[in-house]
Amino acid sequence: MDITATPKPALRLLTLVRATIRRLRLSRRTEQAYVAWVRRYVRFHQLRHPAAMGEAEVIAFLTHLAVERRVARSTQIQALSALQLLYREVLHQPIGEARIRLH
Repeated sequence: MDITATPKPALRLLTLVRATIRRLRLSRRTEQAYVAWVRRYVRFHQLRHPAAMGEAEVIAFLTHLAVERRVARSTQIQALSALQLLYREVLHQPIGEARIRLH
């Protein structure tokens, strides 16, 4: 069996994110930004699959962006929007969006 023929789980996840964004007819720029945020989120959590994570990990990531990276609120909003799309539309496991507070 050729190992290189089997796509990595992260690549399949990003492919699903892209397909979902295109199905929703969002812009290419939105697609690029959201895919980049999902990639950063997964890397931040040591390559854990988002399906094995949830609200607590989203909060930890957003807190990291605000406190340690000191990103603007609009950047936090974009990251949260990407993760909401990931969980709601791709993984079909909505996160507790009402409990997530931006810094």
